[in-house]
Amino acid sequence: MNMKMYQGFNREQLEERMRMMENRFEQHKAQSLKLDMSRGKPSKEQLDLSDGLFKNITNFESEDGIDCRNYGVIDGLPEMKRIFAQMLEVDQDELIVGDSSSLNMMYDVIARAYNHGLMNAEPWSRLDKIKFLCPCPGYDRHFAICELFGIEMITIPMNEDGPDMDMVEALVAEDRSIKGIWCVPKYSNPTGIIYSDEVVKRLAHMRTKANDFRVFWDNAYCVHHLYEENSLLNILAECKKAGNADRVFMFASTAKISYAGAGVAAMAASRDNIRHTLGQIAIQTINPNKVNHLLHARFFKDLDGIKEHMKKHAAILRPKFETVTSILKKNLENLNIARWTTPRGGYFISLDVPEGCARKVVAKAREAGVTLTKAGATFPYGIEPEDKNIRLAPSFPTPAELASAIEIVCTCIELVALEKILLNEVNR
Repeated sequence: MNMKMYQGFNREQLEERMRMMENRFEQHKAQSLKLDMSRGKPSKEQLDLSDGLFKNITNFESEDGIDCRNYGVIDGLPEMKRIFAQMLEVDQDELIVGDSSSLNMMYDVIARAYNHGLMNAEPWSRLDKIKFLCPCPGYDRHFAICELFGIEMITIPMNEDGPDMDMVEALVAEDRSIKGIWCVPKYSNPTGIIYSDEVVKRLAHMRTKANDFRVFWDNAYCVHHLYEENSLLNILAECKKAGNADRVFMFASTAKISYAGAGVAAMAASRDNIRHTLGQIAIQTINPNKVNHLLHARFFKDLDGIKEHMKKHAAILRPKFETVTSILKKNLENLNIARWTTPRGGYFISLDVPEGCARKVVAKAREAGVTLTKAGATFPYGIEPEDKNIRLAPSFPTPAELASAIEIVCTCIELVALEKILLNEVNR
């Protein structure tokens, strides 16, 4: 923290505060709560918003006369492609619409690159070393894919407008083994950051040593606004301007729009990348779930339909995010022991506690009945050197459960911070 923790408190006041927090912690424990804030899962109320999907099962024929129950159409149903094309600002022939998981599509791109090679490149499995850039704090499941394939991860600090591009540009210009960068460019997981136009342009224009370097553009929250709609520069368009049209793979899904476990996912890229990818996945599958595509296309109709639907999600989510920030502010604002983001969209709040305290805070919260995302999860290999970042996921608990959980988290932060301060004073 920039300022001294508990500024103005003497030792006697710190010890009294410690006793008060210990009593409060025991009161929390006595409630025997079991609250889970470990993942960004939609609540039941959010999932209920999409139950109208099944009112559209009148027939299984698409607008082009495709029988969605049968084989074929490997790149996805045209009317679903049209919706994703609007959402990602690409042409329909720059899209593949798949099954429910965009994470699955990302994994498959990595697996194909590893086993068979990206377009005009040798398989990564034949190379001595593969590296990826990982802006942090970031998404743990991205890092898990790299770890599974033995890809070395390089931590890139996040600024308020996106990853540290000076560092990114310097690394990719000199190291041929760096094959990609993970990006959650809008309402980034977990900070809520939106990449600036400058960052997007630099990613598109930068010189890379590897000719098969790719930006993995996980635009999971592209329509997930809590307040006003915020724009993001189209990276595929910028890559085309820079003469690097093949540089980016874009991903999105309806996982947090319709059903988290039964939505529709899509990947966008240059026409050449799409053509190359389709040639590979034609061996893997005959077609995605076109019935699900049809149900979603009929339900949402177009991007405007999705935007109206997401306003209903925001009405459920916004009070939860505001509850978290108001409780954090009430309990911690004047103590200089924590700072947190106030995102305008997405699913997470990033919370920083004093260095060396995150793991202890998470363990203490679990002891009191609140399960948080594992400390360190937002960094490669699950290890954050400074041990200070915690990801908060407000979406799943009820408002009452959420308020209780954050009160407990605040108590745990104080307990761990006070312990650190008092111990340091003793050791002076």
